[in-house]
Amino acid sequence: MSSELIDRLQFAFTVTFHYLFPQLTMGLALLIVVLKTVALKTHDETWNRAAKFWGRIFAINFVFGVVTGIPMEFEFGTNWAQFSRVSGGVIGQPLAMEGVFSFFLESAFLGLFLYGENRLSKALHWFSAVMVFIGSWISGFFIIMTDAWMQHPVAYTHAPGGQFELTSFWGLLTNPWGLRQYAHNMTGAVVTGAFVMAAVGAFYLLDGRHREFGQIFVKVGVIAGLISTILIIFPTGDMAGKYVARNQPAAIAAMEGLFRSQTGAGIVLVGQPNEQTGHIDNPIVVNDMLSFLIYGTTKAEVAGLDQFPRKDWPTAQPLLFYAYHIMAGLGTWFVLLMVVAAFLLWRERLYNARWALWALLLSFPLPYIANTAGWLTAELGRQPWLIYGLMRTSQGYSSMVSAGNGLFTLLGFMGLYALLSLLFTVLMYREINRGPAAMAHAAAEHTA
Repeated sequence: MSSELIDRLQFAFTVTFHYLFPQLTMGLALLIVVLKTVALKTHDETWNRAAKFWGRIFAINFVFGVVTGIPMEFEFGTNWAQFSRVSGGVIGQPLAMEGVFSFFLESAFLGLFLYGENRLSKALHWFSAVMVFIGSWISGFFIIMTDAWMQHPVAYTHAPGGQFELTSFWGLLTNPWGLRQYAHNMTGAVVTGAFVMAAVGAFYLLDGRHREFGQIFVKVGVIAGLISTILIIFPTGDMAGKYVARNQPAAIAAMEGLFRSQTGAGIVLVGQPNEQTGHIDNPIVVNDMLSFLIYGTTKAEVAGLDQFPRKDWPTAQPLLFYAYHIMAGLGTWFVLLMVVAAFLLWRERLYNARWALWALLLSFPLPYIANTAGWLTAELGRQPWLIYGLMRTSQGYSSMVSAGNGLFTLLGFMGLYALLSLLFTVLMYREINRGPAAMAHAAAEHTA
């Protein structure tokens, strides 16, 4: 295997593993504010204990997110030195601001939220939760704007040495690609938080423990899940998809398996892309739908891969096709499940509907899969470009680092992250098994 392939695999592995944690913290940050707001308004201690319970879950994920995020900062220099040399003048600024401002904001107020309840007023404790939310979402903003510049470069100029230099930091932060991507990504994080919260609540109700907390978790999770699963399709997903179609038409063609341009192009629900024949095998197609979704009319022509040089096709077209369809398919399931669960909640039947609770419980891993598939779609769609239209991936890796060295460190990361996964699972199981009621009892004993 080549050094380029090893470097791509290593970064893909580390970033995919890392994102398992911040997608939950960013989603939970908003839901914790909801729990704390209800507690503050109603003076109901149960909602306050619920917020503290999820604060501990948040903290575990936050720590693991930090630990797994640090290696990626070094990989820019060790594995992608040429890319860092050329683009550091642009991407260095948002990455630095993410670390200096949002990370410290989030971590400082998380400490106040976890350990300052007895020292702060209720209003200030609520404020600490709000600041954790703001810090978390600002962190996501800077990271996504960095990636968005690679997808859709704006506000830059060429320096005499071949580097890219930023001409407007405000232009970077208002990149229209990034704004759409941010809205879609953060909505996806709320989906993850909502499904995890609803799943834990369903687990408590099915197990007959912590029933009062279980009802709160299911209620908040289902309501937040219903809103976020709708928003992730429309308007955020719709806006992002249309912008990709205008600016990366080859990516859309590969995502949809559209090998030849078509007037009145359809959407393939199921099928297998065949690059050798240029067709979709065993397709199930909704006619005219792709043209309508992109251009608002069933008669519009959608460019196929035949309109682009083969060297500009996404380099992993089948994987891109499957990742996109997994994301879209799971998104459909999310909406159906949350609509049914919300209806049962409205009719006051959800807490005793064991089949629905089982569906919520068993669905908790699916948002992780959908978010991972979504990021695969975005990053594979950009290929073969590292910076779209400016630098190919084959030009950005560290050619002086051998494939053997890259493979050695990749295997090391895999082994280390396997141990981290085991530790994370044990810590999460312990917290969920203890439950919020046990925490309240321990706090009462400590006070006494």
